[in-house]
Amino acid sequence: MTDRAPHGENVYARILELIEPLNTKKVALTQATTFAGDMEMDSLTVMDLVASMEDEWDIMIPLNMLPDLETIGQVADAVAGLVAKKG
Repeated sequence: MTDRAPHGENVYARILELIEPLNTKKVALTQATTFAGDMEMDSLTVMDLVASMEDEWDIMIPLNMLPDLETIGQVADAVAGLVAKKG
C-alpha cells in the first residue's frame, strides 16, 4: 500500500462509507478486503459502487482499470489518483 496524501485518507474513509450499505456479509473493512473474495460482491454490485464513486468525486473510472482493483486499498489509491489528476 502506498502512502496517501491527506486527501487520499479522506477518499479512503468516504469509500468505506459508500461500501457499507453494499457489505451484506458484514465483513470487516480494511485496505486488504477484497470485493469478490471477502465481500462476495457480484459484478452488478461492483458497478453500483463504481457509479457511486464516480458521482461522489465527479470522475470516470476506466473500465479497463477495474480488473486490477481487487482490494479496498487499491480502489482508494486509484480514486485518489484520479481525483488528483482532475484537480
